[in-house]
Amino acid sequence: MAAPMAVDNPKIDVDEFLTLAVSETPQELHPFFESFRTLHSRKLWHQLTNKLFEFFDHPLSRPYRVDVFNKFVRDFESKLNQLRLVEMGVTVSKEIDNPATHLQFLKDLLDRVNTEKSPEAHVLLLATLAHAKLLYGDHEGTKNDIDAAWKVLDELSGVEPSVNAAYYGVAADYYKSKAEYAPYYKNSLLYLACIDPAKDLTQEERVLRAHDLGIAAFLGDTIYNFGELLMHPILDALDNTQHEWIKKLLFTFNEGNIGKFEALAPLFPKEPILQENYPFLRQKICLMALIESVFKRGAYDRTMSFQTIAEETRLPLDEVEHLVMKALSLKLIKGSLDQVDQKAQITWVQPRVLSREQIGQLAQRLAVWNSKLHKVEERIAPEVLVNS
Repeated sequence: MAAPMAVDNPKIDVDEFLTLAVSETPQELHPFFESFRTLHSRKLWHQLTNKLFEFFDHPLSRPYRVDVFNKFVRDFESKLNQLRLVEMGVTVSKEIDNPATHLQFLKDLLDRVNTEKSPEAHVLLLATLAHAKLLYGDHEGTKNDIDAAWKVLDELSGVEPSVNAAYYGVAADYYKSKAEYAPYYKNSLLYLACIDPAKDLTQEERVLRAHDLGIAAFLGDTIYNFGELLMHPILDALDNTQHEWIKKLLFTFNEGNIGKFEALAPLFPKEPILQENYPFLRQKICLMALIESVFKRGAYDRTMSFQTIAEETRLPLDEVEHLVMKALSLKLIKGSLDQVDQKAQITWVQPRVLSREQIGQLAQRLAVWNSKLHKVEERIAPEVLVNS
């Protein structure tokens, strides 16, 4: 077993602690301590672990959690599943109000966990430490712990969802604090993939998460595909709230609908950061409109004049070339520009999630294609029969 805590820790007398605990705790908790005594004496570590989790989940146990962990669990912690031990430690650490004591508790536990034997436990503790440091304003320490956790996590497979959730959750919180929208968006969606939002988040937390993801989608300078967010049930949390218009705006961007964008623009002052970034948002909706315009065209009708693009995106003609070059640089489209004839030939457009209206348009195009194919089949069928 690794070095003990930095604090003075005399040898633990389990019997003495449990006897004292029964005399100093509410009667509702006494059965727990009796079970602790029995399971400990019989060395039933798995059953004892489960009983400890029951104790830590009991509302009346809050004032006694730290003592139980330090004066009881410490006696046999090396016998326990290390991930379960760390999960206990994370729960217990939330009862420590003093920042320095809180961080020291987690650091000491981290020192006692063997990274090679229990990499998931190590990652969970690093993520918890990073979150605590973030709360206390230590951004550099937070980033260092996030990076250290990722080095371990990236080498693992079949990781417990709770461990992934801890990592992606604190990574998202860190990038939110730094206003780095694209990495926040990515990590926040990965965090949601590791939990059950309906069970693990309160209604207020779901609304906040959906709101923040929406803002990040708008302001992320590399985010032009909202598909994963649009399909996620987290967005339903915005229904019938003051932020419902953000959900409508997300679908508006996905459709590249400049008319709807302009209709919703008067609401931007409700979110000052959107109002401040209006020029960027305007360029973004124009790019999305360009993508939509290309998508609506057939594969053999994707050579577009600058004049057509100007009309589709509602931009002055002299700004079209810059817009197309921006779309090419972001890899939203592939193709080439003919500056002499003022035309853009588009050969590929970024895939994305389609609205019902867009799916309807795609179905019509498929029907037309099928009809043409059928006519070709009718024309060549007699020749095939003759040759056969």
